[in-house]
Amino acid sequence: MLTFQDCLGFCELTEDEIDAIAEHEHLPGIVAAELGNSLIRVADGQLLIQRMIFVDMVAALRRGDRARAARLKRTLRQFIEQHPAGGAARDRSRILPGDRLEAGIVVAPQLLDDLARAFR
Repeated sequence: MLTFQDCLGFCELTEDEIDAIAEHEHLPGIVAAELGNSLIRVADGQLLIQRMIFVDMVAALRRGDRARAARLKRTLRQFIEQHPAGGAARDRSRILPGDRLEAGIVVAPQLLDDLARAFR
């Protein structure tokens, strides 16, 4: 029988990245590891993981959980550094009208406004 630690060793994600996927998708960690391992192999999947982490970071800020938001920010930064192929700058066709490119990911203006308010 495989354990979570076994699965962690097989995938290209950190435990924090898997935790972020699990939180966003409301999945057990071992299922999130499998999902993340599948997503990490395609550029669109990498963008999806980036967005999951970002959206949860904004949600943490909205509810006043600055510690969680800071942890997700570190996780997002690390993910982007480790997986640059998912950067939206390489595929501008994914950017919708009104979206902006921030920290290598496509961000809806409302999310940027929420972040700006949270850090005031």
